[in-house]
Amino acid sequence: MMYLQKIPQSNITLDIVLPVYNEEKILYKSVLILLDFLKKKCNIKWQISIADNGSTDNTPVIGKQLARKYDEVEYISLPFKGRGRALRTVWLNSKADILSYMDIDLSTDLNCFMPMIEPLIEGQADIAIGSRFKAQAKVKRGLKREILSRGYITLIKLFFNCTFTDAQCGFKAITRSAASVLIPRIKNQNWFFDAELLLLADHYGFRIFEVPVHWVDDPDSRVKILRTVKEHFGGLVRMRLSLNPLKLTGSPDLIPVDAHA
Repeated sequence: MMYLQKIPQSNITLDIVLPVYNEEKILYKSVLILLDFLKKKCNIKWQISIADNGSTDNTPVIGKQLARKYDEVEYISLPFKGRGRALRTVWLNSKADILSYMDIDLSTDLNCFMPMIEPLIEGQADIAIGSRFKAQAKVKRGLKREILSRGYITLIKLFFNCTFTDAQCGFKAITRSAASVLIPRIKNQNWFFDAELLLLADHYGFRIFEVPVHWVDDPDSRVKILRTVKEHFGGLVRMRLSLNPLKLTGSPDLIPVDAHA
């Protein structure tokens, strides 16, 4: 199944979304690093979208400053928290051909970015994701998070006959055509958003490409582990009950739906 026909490379556009919440300490530096990387390595037209999830510190001030200073940067203020909500809002309103996001702490090596984007540029995949569990991936993190991450993907594979190996790496991209079909069907607005996107994509036969990444855990991560585990388990149960176990590849109802319905 293919939703984005191959476009002449000079015409393809890319939107890199950075969801942020109270990231005044690292926002400016991370955006400068990303700007420098993209100017050197990305040969298609691109922009960076800072999606601010209702920050209460100086993140809005810094985000607006970056947008004023750099033409390639856009600052978007959202009134409510939720990474999934931020991605849903920005992706569905973006005009770019390829939509992506990465964590603001840049835990994933940026040198993995173009290998992730290229299959979408070439029309060989509908979604591309970074994986910390593929061969050749290099990961540095504590034992607790390693056990939780491996346990989580094992649980997903027990619940679903999925093909992907990592649901939660904050390093993903999707064609706008695929996003217009899948994003409006996602119910979760927070941390389970990523897994729900991939499970729906896999269920309906979208082509998912995985690139092994070099990833270093952020010791200052604000993710509440127990709360997140509860959210993910509830999401998995909900999806297991709602999805038909049979693949629906090519189902005629896979058309864009009104995201605001």
